Amino acid sequence: MKWISQTLAVASISVRTIPQRASSSAVAMIGIAGVVIVFVAVLSIGEGFRAAMADAGKPDRAVVLRSGADSEMTSGFPGDQADVMREAPGLKRVDNRPLASPELYVMVDVNKRSTGTAANVPLRGVEPVVTQVRDEMKIVDGRMFQFGTNEAIVGRSATRQFTGIDLGTEYVAGNLKIKIVGIFDTGGTASETEIWCDSRLVQGVYQRGNSYQSMLASLDSPASFDTFKNWLTTNPQLNVQVQRESDFYAQQSQVMGSLIRGIGYTIAVLMGIGAVFGAILTMYTAVSTRTREIATLRALGFNTGSVLISVLAESLALAAIGGLIGGMTAYFAFNGYQTSTMNFQTFSQVAFAFAVTRSLLIQGLSYALVMGFVGGLMPAIKAARLPIATALREL
Repeated sequence: MKWISQTLAVASISVRTIPQRASSSAVAMIGIAGVVIVFVAVLSIGEGFRAAMADAGKPDRAVVLRSGADSEMTSGFPGDQADVMREAPGLKRVDNRPLASPELYVMVDVNKRSTGTAANVPLRGVEPVVTQVRDEMKIVDGRMFQFGTNEAIVGRSATRQFTGIDLGTEYVAGNLKIKIVGIFDTGGTASETEIWCDSRLVQGVYQRGNSYQSMLASLDSPASFDTFKNWLTTNPQLNVQVQRESDFYAQQSQVMGSLIRGIGYTIAVLMGIGAVFGAILTMYTAVSTRTREIATLRALGFNTGSVLISVLAESLALAAIGGLIGGMTAYFAFNGYQTSTMNFQTFSQVAFAFAVTRSLLIQGLSYALVMGFVGGLMPAIKAARLPIATALREL
């Protein structure tokens, strides 16, 4: 108990005297705060991208692709197979009508609002049942397009990020000519980066005949997935693979998510090295200005362990303050910031918002404390080993 009380007393003194070393302390805090800002900001890109993709999927919906395809772009099956799929058990039915949406997926060129550079945006050909299958879709401006015409609707995120697809405009690309009559919202998911129109229009313009690339199916319940999947994959009339929609979108975000996390951790480590050196210099300065004070405490009977922990406590306090400043700055500066990037698995743009989550803030603060501990360890050891007689003659 005596050792604990000594340690708490000395650590309290170290922390309370931080304002006396404001200039050198600020260097350490600013350095650590800068690292945390960059660390959290970069990882929030990956978290926002993951959320846009993962939130697009529901466990009671299934995606059907051609066997061996790794995305909708590389998939395809004829319309008669789509008719067979509608007969599968486990499908949700309304008025004896299966809720299964066969769809086409092609890329069209648009320009980014921020840079004017070209970007690929998905054009999805759908059928009338899509509004029941994708029931999260809501028209927020304009109206739903009429099937059998060249009308189209566009996701809200796409209109914010790209030009030429605003409400009321006519988009023309080669033989494709569509009029944007509505803007839809899907809760910030990847679907909001898409343009939707009649699948027959896409089939005609791109000479696809009676074919589709994917089918999105609503299931009776999440538990019906295995029944639905087994019926399709064992049917000799079909050559398809089936995934839960949530698993499909999680897989689609893996490459981009791994890339962003790799970049984020690499930058954090490189910047963290600089911040650690800043903390080391700060704590050496603190030890040198407190040499006589530390020696006096040692002479009064305070042990070396208490002194070592007191210096580490000061370093960790500075790191915690820097981490909190960096985390809050990253949150207010980046959380919700709208942008878009390429999904390397489909080579299409995905609009999303930076997401500074609680988990990222905890990671940022934890990393700050690690930097503070490493930066304060050597100065703390030096302080604990100071010869009392020599130290008392200092300054």
